[in-house]
Amino acid sequence: MKKEDREFLFNLLETPSPTGFEMRGQQVWADWIKSHGLEVACDAYGSTWATLPGKSKRIIMLEAHADEIGYMIKHIDDRGFLRLDRVGGSDAATARGRRLTILGDKGFVSGIIGNTAIHLRRDEAGAEKAPNVHDLWVDVGASNRNEVAELGIRVGHPAVYQDGPLEIAHHRLIGRALDNRIGSYIIAQVIKRISTHKKKPALTLICLNAVQEEIGGHGAMMATHRLKPDLCICLDVTHATDTPGLDPAKHGSVKLGGGPTLTHGTSNHPIVVQRLLDVAHKAKILIQHEASSRFTGTDTDKIFHSRDGVPSALVSLPLRCMHSVVETAHLTDIEKTIELLTQFVLSVSEKEYFSQSID
Repeated sequence: MKKEDREFLFNLLETPSPTGFEMRGQQVWADWIKSHGLEVACDAYGSTWATLPGKSKRIIMLEAHADEIGYMIKHIDDRGFLRLDRVGGSDAATARGRRLTILGDKGFVSGIIGNTAIHLRRDEAGAEKAPNVHDLWVDVGASNRNEVAELGIRVGHPAVYQDGPLEIAHHRLIGRALDNRIGSYIIAQVIKRISTHKKKPALTLICLNAVQEEIGGHGAMMATHRLKPDLCICLDVTHATDTPGLDPAKHGSVKLGGGPTLTHGTSNHPIVVQRLLDVAHKAKILIQHEASSRFTGTDTDKIFHSRDGVPSALVSLPLRCMHSVVETAHLTDIEKTIELLTQFVLSVSEKEYFSQSID
């Protein structure tokens, strides 16, 4: 990974962008895109997209989501302790003893989610259980409500963990918010590469970085209705199941470093999926397979049925320890996913519509 690309990726990962409050991260993404001479726009709720004109005005869209899970201040008590609610699928079981960044009116405020000493917990009757989110309390250094207010904090402010990205041995990348800031990074790299490619894409390429995926895919739904793509590839993360305690019979078999996955079934259009497989075979990119019997749990589910239907497919990056501060991705998987999507976009001709037909 080039120095410029690494700095962009780490900046994306470090910038707090919890669901409903994504604009700090969107600005980082948009500034990088614009620095490469591409047009960028956004909608009322902050979903942001870059456009690269093709030979045709028909649109191929690559989509990722910009938001991350986090917390929100729900209550401030007389002693200055904060109580939390979830933003997205935050895991309260791993929350105690963690540092938080609260996005307050006066800027970022640091705090900690308290962890009562084990000496004072071990005499409680019965086996210890994971806390509920309402059991968590946050200390920002205040002694009462007024001191909290002086910091610019009130009910309704969001917060994220402070754990940033770190590259560890054997091309692994860890940290919070890899879900799905990695996807944002990948689609940005794809449009940059295609913009400098000697071959102009047949279709106009739009890369959409959508908001609010973690609470239902609202951003993708709004933007798809507006942008009217003719074809879409969604990019998200998926569970790498190659760690202790996970049964492939229940969760499927996906390996970190084994290449991107393609999902079959439900919202995934079989002709689009087959084209991705053909492109991967030609480019010698290893592909892993996943099944979707009812829904994918990603923005694909919100995009494919827009208007008259958008032929869509889901490409996923294997990720260990999802929705934690130690989410783990493989840098080779990231590069192979960029290459797969780049080659897919360039493979599509002006006359292809990816429609099912009856003889």
